[in-house]
Amino acid sequence: MTLNVVIAGGGPAGATAATYLARAGHRVTVLEKTRYPREKVCGDGLTPRAVREMNYLGMAHDEADGWQRTRGLRFVAGGRASTVSFEGFSSDIPSYGLTRTRADFDQQLARMAAAAGAEVLEGHTVRGAVRDDAGRVVGVTVQRTTPEGRRAGEPFTVAADVVVAADGNSSPVAKSLGILPRSDRPMGVAQRVYYTSPMSYSPWMETWLQLPDRNGDLMPGYGWVFGVGDGTANVGLGILDTAKDFRSIDLRSTLSEWVDVMQEHEPTRGFVPENQVGVVRGAALPMAFNRTPHVVPGAVLLGDAAGLVSPFNGEGIDAAMESARIAADVIDDAVIAARYRGGTPAQVRAAFDAGLQRYPELIQQHFGAHYGAGKVFAHMVGNPKIMRTAVRLGMGSNALMRFVVRAMGNLSDRNSPALVDRVVQALERVVPPVRNTVSTPGRNSGKHSAKFSPEEVRLKVS
Repeated sequence: MTLNVVIAGGGPAGATAATYLARAGHRVTVLEKTRYPREKVCGDGLTPRAVREMNYLGMAHDEADGWQRTRGLRFVAGGRASTVSFEGFSSDIPSYGLTRTRADFDQQLARMAAAAGAEVLEGHTVRGAVRDDAGRVVGVTVQRTTPEGRRAGEPFTVAADVVVAADGNSSPVAKSLGILPRSDRPMGVAQRVYYTSPMSYSPWMETWLQLPDRNGDLMPGYGWVFGVGDGTANVGLGILDTAKDFRSIDLRSTLSEWVDVMQEHEPTRGFVPENQVGVVRGAALPMAFNRTPHVVPGAVLLGDAAGLVSPFNGEGIDAAMESARIAADVIDDAVIAARYRGGTPAQVRAAFDAGLQRYPELIQQHFGAHYGAGKVFAHMVGNPKIMRTAVRLGMGSNALMRFVVRAMGNLSDRNSPALVDRVVQALERVVPPVRNTVSTPGRNSGKHSAKFSPEEVRLKVS
């Protein structure tokens, strides 16, 4: 039984799912609103977990082809720096990370999907899901656009046996199904810019836990400097909505002042206006199952559309690719089970939809406990006193920083008897996991202290 799969969005989640499903013999259509290569706001850093997903996918990443390998993290805070290598964390996770611009990375993923047999249609914007009289998703509404972004022709419908929503934080598919952002989950916003810089070839992914202004006072948020290996460095900052200064902070001016401070202290970085490449861009970071449920009859949500960004580090590519692999396996297994069951077309369809329910269960198992701990972490880092104390204690201990990286990066070895791995797992068991099968609560429900609306998020990152 070959499925007709329509995937909304051709980013890491959508292209990865397309590759797996096309290899399994299904008819796959990827609808991507932009055209490759397209710019996406991201730190351009790929964690060891993301590298593992690339390995599963069979995606080559030789340094000779422009991939920049990273040895680990370099933390900066309180006038001190501490490096933590990725080596020795987990037996099944690579001991290195990578950097690559999203423009290149996403295009390579899309080419892999096409090579596997998927049809990748660029300039096709998915406007929402289409449902039958019983409420099951049976397709999507699509609008073609010109290379300049203008509408071309009238909207039309593309039918599907299953729709995969990998259409990002704004997710028109999820919105059309009434699956809205949750008010009880953390949300982050980030801005980034590129500079021509010798930092482009640094083997460390630099993370600033504190952002000093010109007077040495601390500004809210965290920052990063990731060398991309093409002569430029990705410089950006992010802030969680749990920060008390979230509503008042001007991200663009904060980024500018922090960059100036870095340049004053280390002029060789080259973070000066004449070296800036492109413009400052921003994006929202939907975290900790920001949208639920992750499955409705006939459709599944992946990656940012499902709110799978980590509250610990703002990373979403690894979870996007992981969720895509899991979803592809579940979809293929559900087809086999439904075909084996037999019956009328309606019964086969119902059996297939029932099989899709394994997807949220597996996503819950993979990320629920980790994101539950991350939700607590998000509130802690929003408290300046707690953050200052944590930095003071952590920056002086490499062992403690390795523990932090293990916990924040979800790099714990689940099969290891080592004390540090058992401690991480114990902490995740103590904190209640977040759930992804419950319906979306109202904007004023839950205990999360979000103080802004989705409209304010859009203004914050613009």
